[in-house]
Amino acid sequence: MDDQSKRKRPTYSEEFKRDAVRLVVEEGYSIKAASQAVGVCEASLRGWHAKLVPPPEPCGEEATVAELRDELKRVRRQLKRAELEREILKKATAYFAKEST
Repeated sequence: MDDQSKRKRPTYSEEFKRDAVRLVVEEGYSIKAASQAVGVCEASLRGWHAKLVPPPEPCGEEATVAELRDELKRVRRQLKRAELEREILKKATAYFAKEST
């Protein structure tokens, strides 16, 4: 057995995860800077952030131009991701339909 198979992935408490995410949300750290500060990989912190931070509420009637721009950017990213996921599903469906015939 080699050294890599003996290693276990570290586990982190929910409190640790919340504190790491708080650096990004409340303290203004970038994901990269926060992950370096707490000693975890960026992918882990991104996952915790996605699970622990609720999506922002839509802008209301009294929103500023800056708030509307931010919301537009967020919605465009969501749309792009949804379109990509849809394309992947269409290709997978076609692949499996071809395989079953």
